[in-house]
Amino acid sequence: MDWRTTKFDWNRARAFLVTVEEGSLSAAARQLGMAQPTLGRQVAALEEELGVALFERVGRGLTLTPSGLELVDHVRAMGEAASRMSLAASGKVQSIEGTVSISASEVDAAFRLPKILGQLREIAPGVDVEIVATNTESDLRRREADIAIRNYRPTQPNLVARKIRDIDGRIYATPCYLESIGNPVTPEEFGAADFIGFNRTGEFIAAMTRFGLALTQRNFPIVSESHLVQWSHVRQGLGIGIITADIGDAEPAVVQVLPELDPILVPVWLVAHREVHTSRRVWLVFDLLARELARPYTPRSSGPA
Repeated sequence: MDWRTTKFDWNRARAFLVTVEEGSLSAAARQLGMAQPTLGRQVAALEEELGVALFERVGRGLTLTPSGLELVDHVRAMGEAASRMSLAASGKVQSIEGTVSISASEVDAAFRLPKILGQLREIAPGVDVEIVATNTESDLRRREADIAIRNYRPTQPNLVARKIRDIDGRIYATPCYLESIGNPVTPEEFGAADFIGFNRTGEFIAAMTRFGLALTQRNFPIVSESHLVQWSHVRQGLGIGIITADIGDAEPAVVQVLPELDPILVPVWLVAHREVHTSRRVWLVFDLLARELARPYTPRSSGPA
């Protein structure tokens, strides 16, 4: 069936979408503030209008049918488009006020967020932002943050998650440091080099083997769990470290090491609590982050001197 040419009632479509996100008719009814029988009738009416079954009942739960799976992405896109249209309406964005908390790694918080938040200040000056700069996972269900930028697929249930893109991870060093160790050109020649890592456990060493580097704990004279500390030490010539290529290539003090090797792919996911669909300010920030994180990183201009 071509959903694009099928006309249906948006209220019914919204009832379907919230039921999918909540996992049951009872939870969806509570979310929408209506009686469960009313919600059930709206979903049933949508099924009748489309001429397909959208759910299969498994015990007390609901499972999407193939037709339901096909429809849900279209309905979600409609909801997102409706939210953007509402926010773009005259005066609406300017009237949005309140605080949104964003959990992000130290690198994302320090490098990627400033330019995006500069745009947010222009389009929605009433929205305040709290940045939770952490390399550990914030629990969105406990409201440790409203939105999270993560470099791995989310596993927590009942969250809205969108994969933005993959970014190349590369290794970098200053030209002076490379000169001090004889300007090696093959992975084998880096066997005695100093690396700046997260720790001296096998996890980081295993990551380096993807570049063909056979390292041991002796290669890590300096370690720090802080990504910003690692990057600062690399930039100051204390050793070799890893960072995403968009940020590394924008730093004039360093050069790529072994650029001919395949990169490590670093996924970028944007995650929010499911109420992102009902909070205008959270949706505004989520939508802006999704759009801008999909674009190549460029440093924020400091303006005219």
